[in-house]
Amino acid sequence: MSDQGAADGARSNSITHYLEQMSHHYSGPDWGFPRGDPRLDLTDLYAFPKPGDAGKSILVMNVHPSAHDYLDRENPLGPTTAEAFAPEALYEIKIDANGDAVADIAYRMRFSSSAGGVQTATLRRVEGAQAAGANDSGQAIVEGAPVSTGLEARVTDAGDYRFFAGRRSDPFFFDRRGAVNNLQFTGDDFFADKDVCSIVLEVPNFALGGKAVGLWHRTLVRADGTDGGWIQAERGARPLQLFLVLGLSGAERDAYLGGEPANDVRFVAAFAHALKHTGGYTPQEARRVAEIMLPEILPYDPTRPASFPENGRALTDDAADAFLSILTNGKVTRDKVGPHGDLLAEFPYLGPPHNGRE
Repeated sequence: MSDQGAADGARSNSITHYLEQMSHHYSGPDWGFPRGDPRLDLTDLYAFPKPGDAGKSILVMNVHPSAHDYLDRENPLGPTTAEAFAPEALYEIKIDANGDAVADIAYRMRFSSSAGGVQTATLRRVEGAQAAGANDSGQAIVEGAPVSTGLEARVTDAGDYRFFAGRRSDPFFFDRRGAVNNLQFTGDDFFADKDVCSIVLEVPNFALGGKAVGLWHRTLVRADGTDGGWIQAERGARPLQLFLVLGLSGAERDAYLGGEPANDVRFVAAFAHALKHTGGYTPQEARRVAEIMLPEILPYDPTRPASFPENGRALTDDAADAFLSILTNGKVTRDKVGPHGDLLAEFPYLGPPHNGRE
């Protein structure tokens, strides 16, 4: 085998290694769920202008995938938990309004227990120094909103806001099986029949704090389970790129998941190292691309159409193809899978769950 052939083979194996990890939705130890709890697991963040209303935006925070596929383990496909959201957790969407990678505004969601058969949600908004912190304070916008578990979306209106929380069809699309088969994509969408638990906000643009903003989402739990301070279980913004932290040590990976975008410069070298292996980038090219990917924030200007990765992310944007192109340095640019056909033309925009519970 030629030196080039050997390099290409090693690169293919490296890419497949990363794609085995990017083709699921979980990110805790051993790439299971954060703290072993699927309800804390972030899947995707979306931001796009409201169709037909240029004065409002739609923010979608998806968590809790419906199935654990165990990847390379011997266990079969299995369901996750029945309770949609963790009542002991805090769910947040952070907004940086001035470009310093520190939150100026936060939308915070807490949920009741489902012990009585129905979960309800509280939505709060907070600005300033409190938005950058880790607490559940803020002005209440929505209280007692019912969580949807069935096919019908139960929507709560509150002034300029609309709110939804509940099970929905997962809008993410990707040929997972092709990814782990040496990038031999056939267009087989692993997520076509999967669900997630969605938090969907309709927000007036003036409440975002600026024309162009940066977004990320995170989940938090109490340090000691009840009375301690809040600690971050996971954070994210850009789909799939989290899996480049596989090149980090366990301690560094935990630091990334528990860290803040403002400190992401510390991970540029590790991202660049991974990109050199997966895409054959030169050291200079790899660092340049890594510096574009970090800090991990989703840029969004509500006055422009959504188009990932340049501006926000629509439900139909092909994030997997965009990431494949970066990961492989343009050698693989598509997985032959397109958007799902069950998306709605109206709020909450995500299709009904495949396994709704009335």
